[in-house]
Order: sequence, then C-alpha cells, then structure tokens
Amino acid sequence: MKNYQGMYLVLITILIVNFSCKNNEVLYEANDYAYVGEFTRGLEGPAVDKYGNLYFVNPYKNGSIGKVDTNGNFTVFIDQLPNNSVANGIRFGNNQEMFLADYTGHNVLIIEKDEKIASVYANDSTINQPNDLAICCDNLLFASDPSWKTNSGNLLKIKDGEITYLEEDMGTTNGIEVSPDETKLYVNESVQKNIWVYDLDSDGNISNKKLFYSFEDYGLDGMRCDNQGNLYVTRYGKGTIVKLSSDGELLREIKLKGKKPSNLAFGGKDGKTIYVTLQDRSYIENFRVENAGRTFNQSLLGSLNYIVTSATSSSSTYD
Repeated sequence: MKNYQGMYLVLITILIVNFSCKNNEVLYEANDYAYVGEFTRGLEGPAVDKYGNLYFVNPYKNGSIGKVDTNGNFTVFIDQLPNNSVANGIRFGNNQEMFLADYTGHNVLIIEKDEKIASVYANDSTINQPNDLAICCDNLLFASDPSWKTNSGNLLKIKDGEITYLEEDMGTTNGIEVSPDETKLYVNESVQKNIWVYDLDSDGNISNKKLFYSFEDYGLDGMRCDNQGNLYVTRYGKGTIVKLSSDGELLREIKLKGKKPSNLAFGGKDGKTIYVTLQDRSYIENFRVENAGRTFNQSLLGSLNYIVTSATSSSSTYD
C-alpha cells in the first residue's frame, strides 16, 4: 500500500511541476519547427500519428510523402506514390492506417500501419479532385472536392470504400473538419471565403446547412478543431491562422512567418502543438495553444501517458 501511495505522490508532484512550467510558456507565437527542403509549392496535408510523428505530402516533389519524427528529424517516407498519384490531405484511421486524398487519380488511397505501399481505398471517376479529408465515427471519411477551373466544388462521404456525394455545385470546397462531439461538419470554400456548418449524424448524413463564418479577403485552406470545439482556419495568402469559437466568433488571429499556409495539425506530447505546412517557405512552422486537438485523450490515462512519454521522448497523441 505504501508503494502505491508513494507512486501516487510522485505522479501528483510531476503533474504540478509540469503544469506550473506550462503556465509560463508562450502561446500563439510561430516558430520554425523543421526544415523540409526547397520544393514547397505542394506542401500540404499534415497529420500526426499516435506515436507523435508528423507526416505531410510533397516535401521535395509532387507525389512524395515526408515525415518528421518526435526529435524533429525530417526524412522522406515515400519517394513516389504509385501510378503518379499526388496526395493532398492525410488522416489516420482507428488502426493507424493512413488515408490520403489523391487529387490526380480521383482516389482516396490507403497505407496500412507499418507499411509503405499505397493502394486504392475508394475511386470515382466522376469526382473532380479530392482535396482535404476529415474523419470520425469509426473511419467514416469526408472529402472536399473542388474544381479550381470553375470555382466550384462538391462535398463527399467515403464509407467502406464507397464514395457518395453529400452536396454538389458548391463553391470551391477545400478545408474540412468534424466537431469534437462528431455532430457537426465544417467545410470551407476557398474562393468564396465562406465556412459552412452542417448537422451530422452517426451515419455521416448531413442536414441543416448554415453559414458559419465569412471572410472579406484572402483565401481559405485547411481547418482543424481543438477538443473544446474551437476551429482553426488557415488564411492562404495572408499568412495567418484564425481561431473561431464553436459559435462562430473570431477569437484570435495568429501571425505566421510565411504567407501561404496550406494546412495544420495538432500534435506534441500533450496535443497542444499546432504544426503548419506552408507553400512559400522551406520550414514547417509550429506554435503552442491552450487546448489539445479534438482526438487527444484528455482522461487521467492521457495525463499519465504524457508523463511517461515526456521521459521517453515519444508521444501518444495524434490528430
């Protein structure tokens, strides 16, 4: 019994020290996280696996996938996707399989855990070019499907390898995300500068479409929610990320070093680091925030995982 009491006191002490240190950290200040090469025009799709590794697409040429490990070391994970595919958005599934929006092949690709071979998970020759992905509800995927030539787009659902149109003839659909309680689906239109929100049921059906927020200038790209329901939106061309409340109130605008942020992902040992891909710099930027990404485990187990992983330089968080 004494041993358990001693372990409990040690854990509480570490938690107190850790939280005290975090009270002094600087939030919302962009820093250079990792150098990822000179080819940045297609840099997109950041996503963090449950071990804390950051993945993204097109680091040194179109069709490649990059990886930055928990120590900040950049490597090429895949040199070239098959059939000259070029990916955009990335999301990780329940079993850590990697889903990729392949915008040249009208596909959603899948790479199984611990593998480096991509195969077709879903295909539909009638869609434009799947751009970004959102995931919820036991590997239920959603995809934006823009046509940049016509400034229009669609909203797609992908379930068990089948693609379904949820809405057609929208604006230029791009960033897409699900709320933490999985009852809302957000999608933005880059050219029209609107963000729409839908009610979402457990089968991936949408209803009750409403205008969530509208901007007057610059483009919109990737979006992510934190676990409190706040929505972070990249402002392509302006070099900022906007934080919106779940009620659609503009809470903050974070200035980046680059002007062309394309997407973002939550990661880090506590889920409170945001990583940003940019298409005009050779670096991935990051900054700290108050709340973890929507998929991070905020239970006591999550806190204990944070202590353990802090000591071992690995991570249990993923986006």
